[in-house]
Amino acid sequence: MHHRGISIFTNRILTNYNFVRTTTTFCYYSSHSHSNPLTPKPNGSRLFSFTPRHHHRAPPDPDDPSHLMKEDGVSVCSQMWIENFREPDKVVTNLSSYLRRFELWVLAYQKVCADEMGAYMPRSSIQRSALEDLLALRNAVLDSRFKWGARLDFFIKSPKDKTDYGSLSKRKIRAILTTTQPPAFQDRIVQEVLLMVLEPVYEARFSQKSFAFRPGRNAHTVLRVVRRSFAGYLWYIKGDLSTILDGMKVGMVINALMRDVRDKKVIDLVKSALVTPVITSKVDDGEKKKRVKRKHQKKRVLAEDEPKPDPYWLETFFGFAPEEAEKHPSWGHCGILSPLLANVCLDELDRWMEGKIKEFFLPSKSDVIWNSPEGESERGNTSWPEFVPTSGPDKTRKMDYVRYGGHILIGVRGPRADAATLRKQLIEFCDQKYMLKLDNESLPIEHITKGIMFLDHVLCRRVVYPTLRYTATGGKIISEKGVGTLLSVTASLKQCIKQFRKLNFLKGDRDPDPQPCFRMFHATQAHSNAQMNKFLSTMVEWYRYADNRKKIVNFCSYIIRGSLAKLYAAKYKLRSRAKVYKIGSRNLSRPLKEKKGQSPEYHNLLRMGLVESIDGLHFTRMSLVPETDYSPFPNNWRPDHEKALLEYIRLEDPKSLEEQRSCIREQGLVSPQDYISMLVWNYKRNAIMLDQFSLFKSDGINAVKDQQLLLGSNQEVHDNETREMEGNEGIHAAQM
Repeated sequence: MHHRGISIFTNRILTNYNFVRTTTTFCYYSSHSHSNPLTPKPNGSRLFSFTPRHHHRAPPDPDDPSHLMKEDGVSVCSQMWIENFREPDKVVTNLSSYLRRFELWVLAYQKVCADEMGAYMPRSSIQRSALEDLLALRNAVLDSRFKWGARLDFFIKSPKDKTDYGSLSKRKIRAILTTTQPPAFQDRIVQEVLLMVLEPVYEARFSQKSFAFRPGRNAHTVLRVVRRSFAGYLWYIKGDLSTILDGMKVGMVINALMRDVRDKKVIDLVKSALVTPVITSKVDDGEKKKRVKRKHQKKRVLAEDEPKPDPYWLETFFGFAPEEAEKHPSWGHCGILSPLLANVCLDELDRWMEGKIKEFFLPSKSDVIWNSPEGESERGNTSWPEFVPTSGPDKTRKMDYVRYGGHILIGVRGPRADAATLRKQLIEFCDQKYMLKLDNESLPIEHITKGIMFLDHVLCRRVVYPTLRYTATGGKIISEKGVGTLLSVTASLKQCIKQFRKLNFLKGDRDPDPQPCFRMFHATQAHSNAQMNKFLSTMVEWYRYADNRKKIVNFCSYIIRGSLAKLYAAKYKLRSRAKVYKIGSRNLSRPLKEKKGQSPEYHNLLRMGLVESIDGLHFTRMSLVPETDYSPFPNNWRPDHEKALLEYIRLEDPKSLEEQRSCIREQGLVSPQDYISMLVWNYKRNAIMLDQFSLFKSDGINAVKDQQLLLGSNQEVHDNETREMEGNEGIHAAQM
């Protein structure tokens, strides 16, 4: 044992300090032992060997799929967006080269796993076997061996799928092949890759008049555009083309795709996804099994890697989806690609309407605000009343158009006959292009005084009589009463009641009576209040741009508060809402379990940390509801990611750099050192904008962490710029 301790100690010293560069062997033998030194002897003779560590990396495995990832998948996506926004009118023919990029397939795998398992999987934690299966899927797609809707023959399976398909019985195999099944895991990966490849191509080409199923655009954008650009319109055409979202003929979809994409591999993939039939099982009433009622039904426990269901408040808010947002396209095996294809097909309608807007525009010199030069698509300013002639031939003829999914809204300023002519042309266009039979009833023409419902908001006209003050000839100030109109965007209380009734929160038409939300019966008071507060906060945000925001949110708070009060009255046997409000206060923030004289004061228990804190319901008074957001909306508005893209492309253009260079030389405003600092600043700004766009395309993965890093990098760049400018000022002062 003494000699063994010496040898191990020597081994540690030589290993730690790396004194020996060659292989050295320490042998200890007894004086009478000459046999094999590797054989242990009872007398303690043993061989001790030490091999020092060489700092040489193991040779790379040529079969490892991770070597195919040359850069990050988000960077590849960003480059695709930049290329397409740089040349938006170019016909794309090289999309197959992006299908070969293994980085995109890994990124698609991460996104699908996040949806499947409810957690983001870093690239470093993807197992090699999964990468090999993913590579096999990519090669199958490139070699045209991939088939949509496969249920037994997979290239890659979900990490959650532990089924051994080789040992299934015939009955189970028959059930898998004939019943409705969720989309295959590998199908969703291919759909994600196709979406990443096709979305930047068409987002650079889509009309600014469409807002649904597009990144950075939502229903709020439509409402702000309507408030900004539709003031002064008298006639409105509201159309429902949502039957197109149920499905179109394959030939029409492919023809619409081939206007901008001429890549055979991608077109064939999309075509096969549309053509391959989706197997759905039909339930026969005679074969329905009788449900056996269980006395004590066990509560289902979710697995650790299973995504959690939507919380109650979010499900409730989804029930408030307006009619225009209820239908979501799903075509064949296209999955998440279906909304993009729907927008590709309907983009022809958007372009046709943009042409009609230019044809229809006829300015009048007598209008104060509407006499902008011909050809401009956006005119008017809704922050001021529109002073326009009420009648006569001097009206400015103008129209505008927006589309949200399959629903369109057209505003016409002029005689009703012009609106009727436009409706007739629109019916003919939809018949020829989409084979969609429309009539006058499906495209009604309504006057602004009747109120037009769009996205659960009512568009109506409000007449105002402001005082005009202006300086006349000679410097005399004249005050006159004027007549103007403002477009009012008001949330529909009737529609709100209808949605609450659909969710079983109230009953009755004339006098709505709140109903208890029994789904929260087994939840604690603190949890129930927290759920409803999240719902109310979401409703406040949804009605952000409504003129009657305070009134509509206060009504929602009344319904939710009454529903919870009835639930607590039934749960704690308090008989009436009045008794609940008496114990729990107006906002239900006091615990309803405690009884007078039997427990200490709630605030004392809360201070000692013995009870759970209960948040009271928000917005119980109208004064607590925030004001309507009337922030101005710019004419040529674009989402933040598109503005960052266009600015990045402009800064990357050598012409922009040369213009800056010539401007600086001509004016002589800065020294050469300052000029160099400005070039460095442009370069850093360029990189920051690209990082912002990459953050936008990361789909929320580690978004908070990335945002913190981004803000930190911006602050660091700002500090560096400040130090550089201070140093340059010192150099310039020394030169002077």
